[in-house]
Amino acid sequence: MSTPEVEGTPRRRAVFLDRDGVLVHDRGPLARFEDAEIPDDVPAALARLHAAGYVLVGISNQTVIARGLLDELAVRTLQQRIEATIVERGGVPLAAFYLCPHHPNADLEAYRVACTCRKPAPGMLLRAIAELGLDPHESIMIGDRPSDVAAGQAAGCRTVWLHSGRHDDPAIVSALRVTPAPADHCCSTLMEAAQWLVG
Repeated sequence: MSTPEVEGTPRRRAVFLDRDGVLVHDRGPLARFEDAEIPDDVPAALARLHAAGYVLVGISNQTVIARGLLDELAVRTLQQRIEATIVERGGVPLAAFYLCPHHPNADLEAYRVACTCRKPAPGMLLRAIAELGLDPHESIMIGDRPSDVAAGQAAGCRTVWLHSGRHDDPAIVSALRVTPAPADHCCSTLMEAAQWLVG
């Protein structure tokens, strides 16, 4: 899915999308496709953003890998099924999906890493920006947690805080201690975010 940036090619604008709490309802660790609940507005919102010229990129912390519930291939297969369902409902697939499998307190030692990719660190966004030839200053990060907002801001993007997630959950565990500045926009649904972006 990812392609290297070609020198001299104009940099494109993107919408970076958290998965759990944005593309699917956040009901806790998602390990089965049958438990994936896609909000009704998501397919049309993605289609609207794509039609406006945004590259759609998934950016997701995946603790199910660090916990040993799924391996990376299974997570990507699950994501493909989610995107196929979105397309069946009139949406569009993502151009790329980046995930972080690490957690500082991972059950699996191989993933017990203080990495630079786990949000609120901006590593996944920076990698996507480099690999896909994106302009961070013309791009948006949409997420349902302060860690999403912090990652977007650290990568140089504008941000949207979607008040749709599990806001009673404790803060994301991270080696970083980041308190983000206020998001550029706050709303309740992805369609509201799309309307704010493209009118």
